[in-house]
Amino acid sequence: MNLLSNPTSRLFIGAALISLSAVWVQLVDISPSASGFYRVLIGGLALSIFLLVTCRQLRLSKRHWLLFVVAPAFLVLDLWFWHRSIVVIGPGLATLLANFQVFIMMIVGVIFLRQMPTPTQMLAVPLALVGLSMIVGFDWSALPGDYKYGVVLGLLTALAYACYLLTLRKIRSVSTYRVPSREVAVVSMIAAAIMAIIVIVEEGSIVIPSNEDLGWLIAYGVFSHCLGWLFIVSSLSEVSTVQAGLALLLQPTLSFVWDILFFDRLMTGIEVSGAVIALTAIYFGSRTTSKQL
Repeated sequence: MNLLSNPTSRLFIGAALISLSAVWVQLVDISPSASGFYRVLIGGLALSIFLLVTCRQLRLSKRHWLLFVVAPAFLVLDLWFWHRSIVVIGPGLATLLANFQVFIMMIVGVIFLRQMPTPTQMLAVPLALVGLSMIVGFDWSALPGDYKYGVVLGLLTALAYACYLLTLRKIRSVSTYRVPSREVAVVSMIAAAIMAIIVIVEEGSIVIPSNEDLGWLIAYGVFSHCLGWLFIVSSLSEVSTVQAGLALLLQPTLSFVWDILFFDRLMTGIEVSGAVIALTAIYFGSRTTSKQL
């Protein structure tokens, strides 16, 4: 079977590409919010240029345009909540809480889509999160007094992320196009417009400091956003919600691997064990098929 014809394989490829986001963000000398803006802008522009060069029309149903406004709004909320949770409770716990999206995806799948997780998936979801918690690490005793506020922000990140994925899933389910280039382009450009306003209001500037930073941002937008989300969105309507949620746990897990390979991060036995546990759980949980109720 062709690798790209398998929706689970496309999910893994997409998750691997967006896991490189952490690499690009570390390489550029601008704020995370500004880099997030350029990520969606450059990714959206790349797809828009592709559509223009290939003379492809949008031809998107007017009945579904509301979804194209809701999806980028959820994406922006996801990034906004996550960046602020990092400030309050640190990147470790913030990353772990954000990936509680897998539980939300599972619940929605069971209640609204009649997708019953298999026993393997029921075991894989908490096991993957245990592995992820071992990777990111966090010290409860070091949390500030307002950590409860940070936890709420982390859980709101998970909710916004899950809603973003579910909206993309709905968009893809009503699309007649084989490749979701139009859908990702529209969502990206609307998200960029919203994020530009937020960054200018909060930080006052979206200036790119150097040509080197511009180069990294182009790589960020093209590889992690444009290609990454093309692979992910193309598979969302073909897999169960729990499969999608589990596969996307690959993103923070691989970010840990890139940190070791590219930035000489020292790794502990606990972190390595966590990565092995998470990757094993993600693999076995994603390769099974949910039962229909």
